[in-house]
Amino acid sequence: RSFSFDAGLGVKYSPEYMGSDNLDASPWFILKNADADRGKPDGFSFLPSLNYVGKRDSGDFADLRGMSDVGIAGEVGVKASYRMGDMTSYGAIRKGFGGHHGVVGELGAKYRVEYNDKLTLWSGAELGLGSSDFTSTYFGVTAAESAASGHRAYDPEGGAYIARLSIEARYEFMPDTALMGRVTYGRLLGDSSDSPLVQERNQPSISLGVARRLNFRF
Repeated sequence: RSFSFDAGLGVKYSPEYMGSDNLDASPWFILKNADADRGKPDGFSFLPSLNYVGKRDSGDFADLRGMSDVGIAGEVGVKASYRMGDMTSYGAIRKGFGGHHGVVGELGAKYRVEYNDKLTLWSGAELGLGSSDFTSTYFGVTAAESAASGHRAYDPEGGAYIARLSIEARYEFMPDTALMGRVTYGRLLGDSSDSPLVQERNQPSISLGVARRLNFRF
């Protein structure tokens, strides 16, 4: 048996914080495509799900002056996928630590097109979900923060907070080494989109990086 995935580093051009109307460059830590092996049979698979959310220093943004800082958050959980031919549907759930302590996850589907043995494309749609602890951290305003910042107090409920459409590409220019790219359009939803901290509901991003295919046999 074997287990493999892509791991690497790149640059992501995305909103400065969730809800920002300004884009900025940040690191893109690549850890994905664990279920993209050629020849893998159809059916269910279960894999770890990891994510991180960058810190939010309120003093760096005029629209957030008076708000509390939010540190870097890690997220650890599990992802369940069902593959049927070139279509894969999935659901993930993770627990946050550090910057937030909420529960987050995604429901989505991806369609894969392999043009040749070097180039693979994916198109996908995804719904991001978060508990009230998560949405309150990034979209809420406490009474104390309201007094300091001038934003109205706001306590969002949990639920679906963003919808995303994406196109990804993987070009293997050397054996087990690939150029990775991703373009994503996100749209904030529900209580999160109505937050006084949100300057723009549309949340696009562009990512580019290089990854190495890591293979483990057991």
